[in-house]
Amino acid sequence: MTEDIVELRRFYDSSLGARASRSIHAALSSLWEPMSEERLMGLGYTMPWLDRFAPDAERVLAFMPARQGATTWPSAGPNAVALVYEEELPLADASLDRVLLVHALEHAENPEQLLMEIWRVLSPNGRVVVVVPNRRGVWARFEHTPFGTGRPFSRTQLSRLMRAANFTPSVSAEALFSPPSEKNWVAKLDNVLERGGRRFWPAFAGALIMEGQKRLYQGLAVKQRSSRRVFVPALEPQGVAGTAYNRDGQV
Repeated sequence: MTEDIVELRRFYDSSLGARASRSIHAALSSLWEPMSEERLMGLGYTMPWLDRFAPDAERVLAFMPARQGATTWPSAGPNAVALVYEEELPLADASLDRVLLVHALEHAENPEQLLMEIWRVLSPNGRVVVVVPNRRGVWARFEHTPFGTGRPFSRTQLSRLMRAANFTPSVSAEALFSPPSEKNWVAKLDNVLERGGRRFWPAFAGALIMEGQKRLYQGLAVKQRSSRRVFVPALEPQGVAGTAYNRDGQV
């Protein structure tokens, strides 16, 4: 099941969502190396972290899968959001330096094809940073958060998937060590649980973060798609099929 944009916004506007955003930001910051004049794209629901990393980038885009829906971003300035089919991104080859995936890979119909498309749009030294639910974590077992939907991954599965799409996994991190609960005592102990989790039980984190670097010395086979989806705006009137008449006014 894919979370829609309404549910995602509602979650990240809640106190539990704010805690999740802080935990993931701390993990991303530990492996996010600044790049000069970086061209950055977020795919999925990435605005909470693009808000933090965008000031250091030369250009930032926020792409959202068509099944999920979209919202405007940023709150000030021109809109940088586009609704896309994630396996056919409307970008030229080698047009980005880094791609951030959050709430995207676990919902993709073909995760390998999605990563191969990201490989196409990344520059030769480009990097992809993936955030996915951890198969061992508690968060993947409760559906009241976005991390309890979609396909969770183990570290080994995510690494193999990256290699299959011609990325070399490099650094990784973990996030979401406190329970996915909005109870007051959990919120008060959030910082303690996060610090303790990173030190004592990293294997049971709620989310895995892994960076992969684009590999150039191996060719990728082009897969022929049997059909291509066409997305129609939900509010566009479809009309009624017309009836053909001859010169005599007969059907």
